[in-house]
Amino acid sequence: MEDLGTVAWPPTPIRTERLVLRASEARDRPAFVELYASPEVHTYLGGARPRDEIERAVPAVPARWPGSFVVELDGTMAGQILLRRAPGSPRPAAEGLADLGYLFLPHAWGHGYATEACAAVLAWCDGVLPGEPVALTTQSANTASLRLAAKLGFTEVERYQEWGAEQWLGLRPPVTPSP
Repeated sequence: MEDLGTVAWPPTPIRTERLVLRASEARDRPAFVELYASPEVHTYLGGARPRDEIERAVPAVPARWPGSFVVELDGTMAGQILLRRAPGSPRPAAEGLADLGYLFLPHAWGHGYATEACAAVLAWCDGVLPGEPVALTTQSANTASLRLAAKLGFTEVERYQEWGAEQWLGLRPPVTPSP
């Protein structure tokens, strides 16, 4: 996320029942290349870029910035969770809000890992940025993402056309810190 203020980064790894969410490391580079080159992963993201282009573009330690979590399963990267601000968002309802995104390698689909990892990152966000609403955008044709958004407590704010497809914007209201 941009503008995390005094939030220390990277945080202590977040452990869930089956996953570890952590900052990226050099050993994750091959998985990032696979993730970014996968046509399946990019079905609703405008299509994959050529692998050779990604090989040249991905640094030795990929995606090492605040809000980018590697999702580790059994010691290897299975996906990425992104939590960032949406400055200059084309949608006024999402302007300046924390925005949740995620990508998982196809072998990790259908096992609940995205739900588990996203819920853990949202809980982390609630702890470090209490009272912050969070936005999530996906293509409305991506029914798996819409189901995940509902499980995570996002409700539809609007649908709009962008990048040649209908997009869905949902918001998760701020979690009120307990006294």
